Amino acid sequence: MNVYVDSSVLLRVVLGEPRRLRVWGRITNAVSSELIRPECLRTIDRARLRLGLADQVIAERRGSILEAIEGFSLVPVVPRVLERAAEPFPTMLGSLDAIHLASALVARNEFEGLSLATHDDELAIAARAVGFTVHGAPPGTSS
Repeated sequence: MNVYVDSSVLLRVVLGEPRRLRVWGRITNAVSSELIRPECLRTIDRARLRLGLADQVIAERRGSILEAIEGFSLVPVVPRVLERAAEPFPTMLGSLDAIHLASALVARNEFEGLSLATHDDELAIAARAVGFTVHGAPPGTSS
């Protein structure tokens, strides 16, 4: 199963949060933007500062993120992706989500049957609007 995975999905899995992606164990090829690394690691660092987590906990979480990403097929953040992200989408999207969706659109040409996994409602709506099957966010949701 080829699935484009955004940061929200990886973070829920690695952090053991509730309502993790049901199809996670069936993904044979996880695809994402190179953006997933700084997004996830910045989230872990913010948690360290806000929650005062111990160094051991932070080290384990960072290691788990990096280990998971090693198994991903990463789409480089290249001019073609950034140019597509700057173009209009059928629904409202923030900048980082636009880069994720543009990366998924580029990757769709390479990975047969690519679907998209996110827990972000706006990204899910936009992905459905451009023809992706979406896992993780219920249909018809909005922020």
